[in-house]
Amino acid sequence: MKALIKKEFSLCLHPTAFVFLTFAALVFVPNYPYEVIFFFSGLSIFFISLSARENGDPAFTCSLPVKKRNVPLARIIVAAVFQCALLALTAVCIAIKQATFPKELLVNLAGNSANLAFCGFGAFLLGAFNLTFFPLHYRDPNKVGGPFVISSAVQFVLIGILILIRHLPFAAPIASPEPENFVAKLVVLIGGLTLYCIMTVLAARLSMRKFEKADL
Repeated sequence: MKALIKKEFSLCLHPTAFVFLTFAALVFVPNYPYEVIFFFSGLSIFFISLSARENGDPAFTCSLPVKKRNVPLARIIVAAVFQCALLALTAVCIAIKQATFPKELLVNLAGNSANLAFCGFGAFLLGAFNLTFFPLHYRDPNKVGGPFVISSAVQFVLIGILILIRHLPFAAPIASPEPENFVAKLVVLIGGLTLYCIMTVLAARLSMRKFEKADL
């Protein structure tokens, strides 16, 4: 497993995996739909998978003395590393924004405000992408575009729902700047992270099962 993960980092990474980490800084843009930050994480995974397919990586990897079912697991672990890095960088940027921006600029009129609860929403969106993209992709590793379109569509539907919820009266506490309503936002954060873990583990299990049956 360690060798497969090393192979993913050494041979399969696409430059966008690093470039899109810098998009965490979009939380500094006033009145912007910050949720799209997490779409770009999925876009980098698409480029990684597309590049791997074009280079014949699935067949090459399966020719190595490794378990076939571990091939998608290594890719998902690498994806999770970059997703967690994006969440961490987003949290750092949010902390800087909360400490330096005037209060009137902390409320986002175009979507959810950049705060603790927003990180929970981001984790949920990342988990939803994993659960839709990876099982579809590893059912047939030669298909990358279709799974990405479907998973992106799911993400944007969820983004629309989250933005809609933000404008409902009961969601006002989680739209406030820090440290107001800290407990409510902490609950959303923990809930989002929990869902991310559940969906990513489920995505890994489904992908491993489907890849074992795939005809390369």
